[in-house]
Parts: sequence; C-alpha cells; structure tokens
Amino acid sequence: MTGFARREQTGDFGTLIWEVRSVNHRYLEVALRVPEELRGAEGDIRAAIQAAVRRGKVDANLQWRAPATRRAQLDVNEALLDALIARTHAVTERATAHGGSLTPPTPLDLLRWPGVLADSAQTDLAGLQAAALTGLNAALEGLDAARASEGERMTGMLESRAGQIGNLVETVRARLPEVRLRIRTRLEERLATLTLPTEPNRERLEQELSLALSKMDVDEELDRLTSHIAEVGKALTAKEPAGRRLDFLMQEFNREANTLSSKSQDAETTRAAVDMKVLIEQMREQVQNIE
Repeated sequence: MTGFARREQTGDFGTLIWEVRSVNHRYLEVALRVPEELRGAEGDIRAAIQAAVRRGKVDANLQWRAPATRRAQLDVNEALLDALIARTHAVTERATAHGGSLTPPTPLDLLRWPGVLADSAQTDLAGLQAAALTGLNAALEGLDAARASEGERMTGMLESRAGQIGNLVETVRARLPEVRLRIRTRLEERLATLTLPTEPNRERLEQELSLALSKMDVDEELDRLTSHIAEVGKALTAKEPAGRRLDFLMQEFNREANTLSSKSQDAETTRAAVDMKVLIEQMREQVQNIE
C-alpha cells in the first residue's frame, strides 16, 4: 500500500529529517539512504523498517544537519597524500615515456581522494544513532497511519466485490432447478428420437440421466465460492497481515469460477461465471498491494 511520512527532530546532535514512502509491491523491498556517519546503524534501521512493514517498496531517506556550534576540524592524512603524489608522478612519467601526456591533478583533486581529508571534530555517534532510530520509529508510525487509511478504502472495495460475487452465486443457485429440468427434458427428447428395437430399461435410463446431470451439477462449486467469500471477510477483519492469504483465496476463486463456466449448460450461468471472473481479477489486482 502507498503512504508517505516526514519527521524532523532537533537536539544537541543537530537536525535529523526522515522521509519514508512506500508504494505497492508484491514483496518487501527497502531502499535506504543515510549519511556516512550513520552507516553503523544501517542494520538496526533496516530491522525497524522490516518490523513495521511486511509488504511494499519502501524508500527511506535520512538527512543530518550538524549543529551550528560544531566546528569542523579538517585533518590531512599526510602519508596517504604523499603516496598518492608519488604514484601520480610515476604514472605521468610512464605516460611521457610512451609518447603520451597526462594532465597533473590539482591540489583540490588530491584532497578529494577518499581518505585524504577527514573531519576530526568529535561527534557523539551513539547519541546520533539513537536519535535517528527514534525519529525513524515516529516516521514509521506516520507511514502506518497513511497506509491504514488506504487499507480501509481497499477493504471497502474488496468487500463490495465479494458481495457482488455472492449475489451472482445466489442467482446461479436459484436457477439450478430450472436448469436441471431443462437438461433432463432435452436428454429425454433426444432419447425419444432414437429408434430402438426394444423398450429401454427405465431404471438404467434413470441411472444414466442421473450420471449425466451430476457431471453438469455445480452445487459443489457454488458452496466453495460461498465459503471463499466468508474467508475473505475473516481475512479482512483479522489483526495479522492478510495479503498472502487473500492472494491464495483469489486463486481458489478463479479455479471455482473456471469450473463453473466449463460445467455450465445455461447461457445465464455462463454469463454469471464471466462476471465473476471480472470481479475476481479486480480483487486480485488490489490484493497484490495488501500487506
């Protein structure tokens, strides 16, 4: 489910700003961006997100602004800088020996090399990480509220579609006596057109008619559809995540609707089965987004 939350907190550590958003996705996928100073807390951050969100594509972005009173103290790793300069000269001389040329790096280029320049000002990393996790939990609560709001709308849609499927089931069920009578009459009319040397065995004939009618009977499919509708209602009101259970139920819905369509000997029943498939597909598309 989709959602967005932003939380900002200020303290001795400076300012921390969390932005967390989620979009529909079949599984959980987390994209995390945090400042270098907070890389050590990345494992705890991911664990907090995984505990709060079970399904969806989550983008979590953390910004840190150091306090204005914090003065940067830049230290140069002179050993690394000397080695870098020596290597640069060696590469330049080798290029010249082979008839090539290289533009020598500027002092700023050398200072940009990873590890050459470092800020040695003291930062309470433990306190900063604790504050970041506190802010993340607040942001995740906001995200959960936004997702819950969307979940309520999706629940209403699924309940409505399940109710429509239930109405179609009852329509088909109400037509069963008429459909059975029509099938029996049609079979008997066909039998009457046959030229038989002797009078058919009525008991055997009734058995064959019963067998033919049982192959076309859809009572079992209608009962299972009714049961699946009830299970959808239970899943939507349960406290635990219901996405995977609903996903399985959609497969079962589709299987019963296909069987109903294949057994149908009635245009109205076939039309109802097609309408069921349309509703089931609409539900399935939304179920993919439910946690």
